[in-house]
Amino acid sequence: FQYLKRFDQGCDLDRFEYEAHSVEGSPAECLQLFLLHCGVMDPSWAELHNFTWFLNIQLRDCEASVFCNPDFVGDTLSGF
Repeated sequence: FQYLKRFDQGCDLDRFEYEAHSVEGSPAECLQLFLLHCGVMDPSWAELHNFTWFLNIQLRDCEASVFCNPDFVGDTLSGF
């Protein structure tokens, strides 16, 4: 949710990192963003679950990867 919220606001996500146990927005705002970005018209709860699970795994791996670290790659992958 934190990534999607900042993405919609046009923020630079290259230096953003998820803050564990931090709460932002309301449950309704969270659901609205998931529905907007999941790519399925009228998704089921299972489809929303799979979307959020997959997105979470990808973002966690991205944060852990040295190749996505702006301090390591410099500006060679800006916006990637």
